[in-house]
Amino acid sequence: MRSHEAADAPPTADRTPVPAARRASSVGLVLAACLATIPTLAVAAEAAPAGAAHPSVSTSPSASRAASAENRSAAGLDRYYRQRPGWGSCVTGPDDTTGRDLDRAGVQCADVTVPLDYAAPRGRTITVAISRLRATDTRHRIGAILLNIGGPGGPAVAHPPAARAAMKEVGARYDIVGFDPRFVGRSTPLDCGWPLGMTWLSAGADRAGFDWQVALQKSLADKCRAAGASVLPHISTRNTARDMDVIRGALGERKISYLGYSYGTYLGTVYTQMFPGRHDRMVLDGAIDPGDYRPRLLEGAERENEKALADWAVWAAERHGVYGLGRTRAEVLASVDRVVAASARGPLTIGSGADAFRIDDSQVPLLLFSGIADDTEPARASFGELLSVLVKAAGGAPTTLPEGIAGELRYALRGEGEPTGAQSAIICGDVAAARDPEQYWRDIERSRAAHPLFGPLTHNINPCAFWDRPREEPTRVRRDASALIVAATGDPRTTYKGSVELRRLLPSSRLITLEGANRHALYGSYANACVDEQVNRYLATGRLPAKDRTCVKETG
Repeated sequence: MRSHEAADAPPTADRTPVPAARRASSVGLVLAACLATIPTLAVAAEAAPAGAAHPSVSTSPSASRAASAENRSAAGLDRYYRQRPGWGSCVTGPDDTTGRDLDRAGVQCADVTVPLDYAAPRGRTITVAISRLRATDTRHRIGAILLNIGGPGGPAVAHPPAARAAMKEVGARYDIVGFDPRFVGRSTPLDCGWPLGMTWLSAGADRAGFDWQVALQKSLADKCRAAGASVLPHISTRNTARDMDVIRGALGERKISYLGYSYGTYLGTVYTQMFPGRHDRMVLDGAIDPGDYRPRLLEGAERENEKALADWAVWAAERHGVYGLGRTRAEVLASVDRVVAASARGPLTIGSGADAFRIDDSQVPLLLFSGIADDTEPARASFGELLSVLVKAAGGAPTTLPEGIAGELRYALRGEGEPTGAQSAIICGDVAAARDPEQYWRDIERSRAAHPLFGPLTHNINPCAFWDRPREEPTRVRRDASALIVAATGDPRTTYKGSVELRRLLPSSRLITLEGANRHALYGSYANACVDEQVNRYLATGRLPAKDRTCVKETG
């Protein structure tokens, strides 16, 4: 039995996980989920004139008060919709290499002013950073398309050049607009000052580990509240959707197209419900079932992750000479089990010197989880290198970290290099989480029997259990909307059934299914010609396929 710090001891930074998609994907894909069962209420969506629209809200008492305030203050919102961005250089300082790259690519940047609280538009304001790569085929210009890369909390200011490359010929017909959601990246960033970058941990092997995490997650919530008490109540998907509509108005567009990945599919769906008739062409890649959006969002994805890990094990077994993990799938999976068991006995040390990190059984399952959201060759190879390091560490041998991983671990395990807490603030902002730690422990133990590796991860407690309750009820999908939904059958993050359910909720939508891929986020980054052609045809013509379509994973 390993020893743990006492549950009331100050949590330390080297018990934190690695970010789930920093190495192999351009889309922020770490998602967590909660068992809270707050009923969703209807959204009374009333579209105001396009030049001065203001959102309506759901019908809870607090939301009704907000709606009344918004109605009384419509004139106060006009100034936000009528602002015009001051486009200029994207460089924010001498060390801003991203800004210089954007300038070289012809991207311009600006800030849009929005209210902190849409119920009090004459009060405090914040800024949302936007970027724009203007259409070059102005004669056939379609309009503006807004980007969200998921996360939650993924900044997208840097992404217009990649989006234009994915869009191929039709990209020249759009103004491609990236934005960093409120309190993320360049948009009045929140920094909770956490001693770690990621919080989505496994509960580990025993009750002592879980009790330690209860103390850790509470301390993180308290620290974030102390750092950002005035803004946390205003971090929500609904407020980000309101910001999106202000951006639309500031750009002078009556309708705006949208490309959203992962969490961005939920954000895009919420936008369609709050602002019906305001979107043009909408692509939702790796969709979330809106009814399942909550702090423990990964709950229910255990089987998909087990299959993705098993499929990767087949790949690794064929390369035993490179990674030394086993010659069969069973042998590779046995290597995984040995790493998990060793980390439960005591922390494993990986790396050396200043970049030596100690990881235990609260973090190892997330490292494994992080490596299987992408079944491309480079991603699988990166995961093979990391698991080889873990196997050596489990045997007590000294290790050298693969190139590039140390920097990611410095953020994940120590909170170095970037602000911390924004992702959790977004995840906690829509749906209240269960409060009682015993409920989490019961869920963990029930799940552990069937899913010993991933169950304690997907059911674990997180900071949302100690967050203040959201001010609004979450959005309920009650209106049809036209959208193109893209999904892989083996998606281990936002599972395929979520996309199927969103397709059902939006009868006018269409679903493009990619069979045979264990991949989260497809369009423009997975190099599947069938998927990319379907999306680009829709972006070019505005016409959805006559029926749902199926593509097949390309080999080689």
